[in-house]
Amino acid sequence: MSSDRRDFLKKAAMGAVGVTLTNSINAMSAESYSNIIGSNDRINIAIQGLGRRYGGFIAPMADKNNNVRLSYLCDVLKSQREKAAVTVAESIKKKPVLENDIRRILEDKELDAVFMATPDHWHTPGAIMAMQAGKHVYLEKPCSHNMHENELIVSAQEKYKKVVQMGNQQRSSIETTQIMKDIHKGIIGKTYKATAFYINSRGEVPVQTKAPVPEGLDWGLFQGPSPRRAYTHNTWDYNWHWYGWDFGTAEMGNNATHELDIARWALGVELPEHVHVRSGKNQFLNDGWEMYDSMEAQFTFADGQVIEWDGQSRNGYNKYGKGRGTIIYGSEGSVFVDRQGYEVFNQKGESIKTSQSDGVEGGVGLGGGGDLTTKHAVNFFETIRGKQSLTSPIQQGATSQAMTHYANIASRIGKSFEVDDKTGRIFDREAMNFWSRTYEAGWEPKL
Repeated sequence: MSSDRRDFLKKAAMGAVGVTLTNSINAMSAESYSNIIGSNDRINIAIQGLGRRYGGFIAPMADKNNNVRLSYLCDVLKSQREKAAVTVAESIKKKPVLENDIRRILEDKELDAVFMATPDHWHTPGAIMAMQAGKHVYLEKPCSHNMHENELIVSAQEKYKKVVQMGNQQRSSIETTQIMKDIHKGIIGKTYKATAFYINSRGEVPVQTKAPVPEGLDWGLFQGPSPRRAYTHNTWDYNWHWYGWDFGTAEMGNNATHELDIARWALGVELPEHVHVRSGKNQFLNDGWEMYDSMEAQFTFADGQVIEWDGQSRNGYNKYGKGRGTIIYGSEGSVFVDRQGYEVFNQKGESIKTSQSDGVEGGVGLGGGGDLTTKHAVNFFETIRGKQSLTSPIQQGATSQAMTHYANIASRIGKSFEVDDKTGRIFDREAMNFWSRTYEAGWEPKL
């Protein structure tokens, strides 16, 4: 948002333009009045990426109280743009412009912010493009594809001074925020360990086979920063997550981001000193899934605290009783917390306090949205206006994201390693070979 618009809001709040505005209201239609107010307070938005996540953004954008305008729908697949336009029209009257190339959208000087829900490899390069064009960014997880980008995204925010909210929406949960305060005040004594988990029963994935590029798909633009390769069947859809490292970050970047962020928040730690991983592909052994589908990771911190990760993508045995969540252990008890609330236990394992949300955003289902995404988006809007502070600023998001990258690197090299918890650098030379990636010429993210 421009400084002129922000200044207008402050003056309006003090009544400085009250008389003029009142007289104008009497002489114009409601629609015209709305446009005048909007030109100073409205946030103009583009959504980049119209797959499973974008639908969660519609409710906060359609709410007139938030005074935002969805100006653009952007996706590299024509059918997804057209489908999204129909979906959006059910809630938003003004039709957004459909576009396949975000770079053209970023040229619009009236655009204030971008909601980015693309495949992982686009996140940091796309967010930097947006910031360089003067736009604020709501950036879905993972905020980066690798550790090099993890550093770049933070540096870009600090250089361009834009509002960058990472989409780990549990940070906007009232219940989670409250139990974090209680944990830090000592409700379970001194914390020493957190176990974060994700259990799902994802199915068999087709083996990759070369295929014609689907009609209406801009395959070159889909690949963007990634080196060019031939198209393989169904890659554009969700399976890009599992078809190697060109586009995805495996289940660590896809889901562990959320629970590991909560674990780190609870323990009050930053970067680990030691990373140990046991991982492998253990289900549907001959299918097209090219990543690990099972991972147990352990992150050890300077003061001896430990975060454990238990991720089972394709074995649905629910040993924790829920599909995802975080357990925090302390000297005087423990806490279970997930997107729907929390429960506190004493040393005997007896429940002593509980709080549950009446929201609908929980579980392991794909895409969608709910109350947490709405709160997270509204927090983004109000931070742009200078009325709130981000619940998940990119600096915090990237610190949690680092844990997922460390785990992926340990999995790829098949061994543990030590980390400099001040700089984030890995002491193992083989591990450092995976610090960055190869980019398509001309697509390297730069500040």
